[in-house]
Amino acid sequence: MIDYKSLGLSEEDLKVIYKWMDLGRKIDERLWLLNRAGKIPFVVSGQGQEATQIGMAYALEEGDITAPYYRDLAFVTYMGISAYDTFLSAFGKKDDVNSGGKQMPSHFSSRAKNILSQSSPVATQIPHAVGAALALKMDGKKKIATATVGEGSSNQGDFHEGLNFAGVHKLPFVCVIINNKYAISVPDSLQYAAEKLSDRALGYGIHGEQVDGNDPLAMYKAMKEARERAISGQGSTLIEAVTSRMTAHSSDDDDQYRTKEEREALKKADCNEKFKKELLSAGIIDDAWLAEIEAEHKDIINKATKAAEDAPYPSVEEAYAFVYEEGSLN
Repeated sequence: MIDYKSLGLSEEDLKVIYKWMDLGRKIDERLWLLNRAGKIPFVVSGQGQEATQIGMAYALEEGDITAPYYRDLAFVTYMGISAYDTFLSAFGKKDDVNSGGKQMPSHFSSRAKNILSQSSPVATQIPHAVGAALALKMDGKKKIATATVGEGSSNQGDFHEGLNFAGVHKLPFVCVIINNKYAISVPDSLQYAAEKLSDRALGYGIHGEQVDGNDPLAMYKAMKEARERAISGQGSTLIEAVTSRMTAHSSDDDDQYRTKEEREALKKADCNEKFKKELLSAGIIDDAWLAEIEAEHKDIINKATKAAEDAPYPSVEEAYAFVYEEGSLN
């Protein structure tokens, strides 16, 4: 484990980081149970990427603007999207903070939390986040904008256009490529020829680095340093977090393109289990503390699930709000 004290972190910080990683995982697991029970139509999972997400989130400051992608459940949970909010979205309920029950699940959005809305085509959030970074610079604010994408998204035109603009204008922007080695069913060997995707930063004139995305402290360090560079006028950063996708691409995906051995190996590389063992070994947590957290998170999720399931659906009239010119349906 990285020397956390050199990062300005305490034992309490490490416990908080693990708690959020665990809560994100537990919400994710409940979504799969609801899907398999036929109660919600779709799940796209972030299991295996919680270390990257919480390490990144923990380094951000109030007022920073984020543009997450669809696997960033643990990240947005830390940023203020509650378990109840997530389940409202999954059930398509009226009070869904993301879209009022209109958008697909895992399309996160909250003006109050500075989370930019996203669309389903991948990488479209990058130009939006870069635009937010431009606004922050023009307003003279010591804040940053961030965007996360999968490695498959790094091959889209929006990725190039956004990072090129950010590099030219030295914007306070950080892009995190969460490289889980699969773009749906396409392995990384068929996605790009470069040794490291972070090397693409050279072409944009920005800082780039590759980190162990299964280590929340490594991700925290990289994001903290990137943020400090950004607010001091040193421009943008491209971070490649190498991690794993423990589930199929989504609940609609047949994961048979990965061998049984490969899928089993992913369980052994589970970032949550790895970090938990490190904290236990260091004497920072114990089994009693873990049991307390387990009970706390189970209670949160059970209450949030029931409340969201019992919540009302939007009316037929609301389906037209913010889509067409509003008026009579007749």
